[in-house]
Amino acid sequence: MYDALRRVLPGTPIIYAADFAGMPYGTKSEAEIAARVAGLLGRMSERYQPRLACIACNTASTIALGMVREVLEIPIVGTVPAIKPAALASKSGTIGLLGTAATIRQLYVDDLERDFAAGKTLLRHAAPDLVDEAENKLRGKPVNRAVLKAALEGLEEGEKGMWIDHIVLGCTHFPLLREELMDVAVFDMGLSPDLRFVDGADGIARRIAERLEGQKFDPAPASPLARFVFTGPADAAHGLEAALSERGFGAAEAF
Repeated sequence: MYDALRRVLPGTPIIYAADFAGMPYGTKSEAEIAARVAGLLGRMSERYQPRLACIACNTASTIALGMVREVLEIPIVGTVPAIKPAALASKSGTIGLLGTAATIRQLYVDDLERDFAAGKTLLRHAAPDLVDEAENKLRGKPVNRAVLKAALEGLEEGEKGMWIDHIVLGCTHFPLLREELMDVAVFDMGLSPDLRFVDGADGIARRIAERLEGQKFDPAPASPLARFVFTGPADAAHGLEAALSERGFGAAEAF
């Protein structure tokens, strides 16, 4: 998500907040997630005075977006599974959705399927273990191909699974594993190289740019253009130094 946003807003100051203390969201109740996200964004809004906030998490967005918009006075952009573009691009009429357990059961996802994938088949599978694999990759650790294969096999089960031609990556962690997922799909499972993995990062980035259109930012802000803040223990961001430096972040800051 950050990479897509930086492509369309190269000179805009961005604070990226990682809620390590609250992970994983996908196994929490809806009430827990809504309260945590609203509280965290409220504290961030008071401290940093942002002009806009993006909930860069499908689970949090599908559950807490309405509540956060009610309590904060700044524009809030959410992220939801990219079912619409996947359904439009699908030729077989069968698409898959990988997400957390909390995301795939949401009424919001039911509504997306009804509005944008009517007449098509949406197969859902909870793959929470992919979050840890994405975090491992960011920290320079090896990715467990068996975990990725198990996630894909969860979608392929049943007679309709063989017709999937697009898979929606319904968690903002999952696009970090796009290359590995494709490699496992083709070389470990024998799936078609025409299989496509879809996420909504570019569309969300464009939406944020639209909401900020016409606003001017200090060309030389006192703070860095990219700040990474996190919740949790002091060593929660250990191992992310290379990934953060590559994206122009300074040292991680505890929040």
